[in-house]
Amino acid sequence: MGRIVVMNHVTLDGVMQGPGRPDEDTRGGFIHGGWASRSATPGDAEANAMGERMAAGGGLAGWLFGRRTYEDLLSYWNQQPNSPFGPLLNKASKYVASTTLTEPLPWPNSTLLRGDVAVAVGRLKAESDGVLAIMGSGELLAALMAADLVDEYLLMIHPLVLGTGRRCSRRLRTSRCDLSRAPRLLPAS
Repeated sequence: MGRIVVMNHVTLDGVMQGPGRPDEDTRGGFIHGGWASRSATPGDAEANAMGERMAAGGGLAGWLFGRRTYEDLLSYWNQQPNSPFGPLLNKASKYVASTTLTEPLPWPNSTLLRGDVAVAVGRLKAESDGVLAIMGSGELLAALMAADLVDEYLLMIHPLVLGTGRRCSRRLRTSRCDLSRAPRLLPAS
């Protein structure tokens, strides 16, 4: 059975909206896009942490995306010719939760998840041998958390409080998480 691992950037007040670029996600008048660069980690600490989690879980079986994150990643990373991330995403399996997209999906190795997303992802998890990783995808994440399908969270917590923005934990029931490892990615000041 596979493992579902959430790999997201969040602020101290739980905001996960638009960490990468100013224009990434401006829904609701959000003006703090690109906030992750204000507290960036040195070197490849984040990439190494993500790689370790995927390797520990049997390797990457695929990415789970909501429609909005899928379309944003497709439009952005395929326009970055010098980035290694675009080709990696192109080669990887991608599973997309959407009620509005239709097949064929425009990105190679993409599969549309149909019907109840928790049931579809639960089936995918049962049939998988590796890590099904989630980046962004707040609506999908909320559905999977509510169905108790998430196995692990690798949260890059940034020492920022934004006060506004979409949060990763809205509309969810109380749950208990065990903190098993918390490496410091930023130097102590």
